[in-house]
Amino acid sequence: MSRSVRVVWDDALIAYDFGPGHPLAPVRVELTMALARELGVLDAVEVTGCAPATDDELALVHKRDYIEAVKRVSATGRPDLAHGLGTEDNPAFAGVHEASALITGASLAAARAVWTGEAEHAVNVAGGLHHAMAAAASGFCVYNDPAVAIGWLLAQGASRIAYVDVDVHHGDGVQAMFYDDPRVLTISLHESPRTLFPGTGFPEERGAEGTAVNVALPAGCGDSGWLRAFHAVVPPLLREFAPEVLVTQHGCDSHALDPLAHLMLSLDGQRTAYAALHELAHETAGGRWVVTGGGGYELVQVVPRAWTHLIAEVSGHPLAPATATPQAWRRLVRERTGQTPPLSLTDGRDPEFSDFSAGYDPADPIDRAIMATRKAVFPFHGLDPLP
Repeated sequence: MSRSVRVVWDDALIAYDFGPGHPLAPVRVELTMALARELGVLDAVEVTGCAPATDDELALVHKRDYIEAVKRVSATGRPDLAHGLGTEDNPAFAGVHEASALITGASLAAARAVWTGEAEHAVNVAGGLHHAMAAAASGFCVYNDPAVAIGWLLAQGASRIAYVDVDVHHGDGVQAMFYDDPRVLTISLHESPRTLFPGTGFPEERGAEGTAVNVALPAGCGDSGWLRAFHAVVPPLLREFAPEVLVTQHGCDSHALDPLAHLMLSLDGQRTAYAALHELAHETAGGRWVVTGGGGYELVQVVPRAWTHLIAEVSGHPLAPATATPQAWRRLVRERTGQTPPLSLTDGRDPEFSDFSAGYDPADPIDRAIMATRKAVFPFHGLDPLP
């Protein structure tokens, strides 16, 4: 299905490190790239480096005074609470600007490759820092790399960009930056803001022209409900919007083992979602697909396996779910974390779902969430909210 595929990586990307005990531990991307390498996934793609985003590139979505504030914190390591730096979520550390700008540069490199045609798909698993706001750090995110990439694409002349966010947390920063921009369709599927940070992402948040789309799923939602909601909302909107580029954020913290949230997806359900987005990239965006990582705080059992599947799917050579993890990688896991490594790339699930077109049950909380979203935004796009 895929032609040229690029993976943007630099070992320096693991310098985005808030310190011991912080949930966003860089070992998760280190182990992801090691697993992908050991399984031969990277042999099917072009791995390229990246440069840090420049101030002008960051200023596509961030305020100049915020960039200067991050630089000051970066030089001194001293907090700047007015800009969200030095909090429990976003501890201040020396070098924070350089580390954050490099992650953003990696997503920009992915966007450039896709926009210029150098690659059909491009992925930055270290990216997806979707909570950063125009003038403040938030939710482990300092610079909003997906938003910068979208801003860059718009500056190149793109007139329709779709952003789909499957992280368990609402993609609030990206939504906020493009809330009233009809050129950007943002779709976020996440745990209900009633039970999870950041407390936003209700269906009624829809932007001026219905281009902000939020599917707020109840805690406990698993593979079948999540996939039902995804297919009830995402494909019809993408088909109608017909983006020139599809940008996706793949936080894997929707997994049942994630310690910070309450959805119950399996690796197999997540892998199914990756495949669906891959098909939609080809169907609706001419194959132009920019892919980022995102959240994910089960550092050994979930993130490396989920994102290895993601890279493999993007490459056009998906891995069999029952693929065994290599011995060399298992040794690395023990050395780097002291934890027991998983033995295969599956949770042993075979995700199935009932399509929403067959009708909905108003007593079911997932169906209520689906209908709330469809009623809020489908009419803006000429779509019927009813199944």
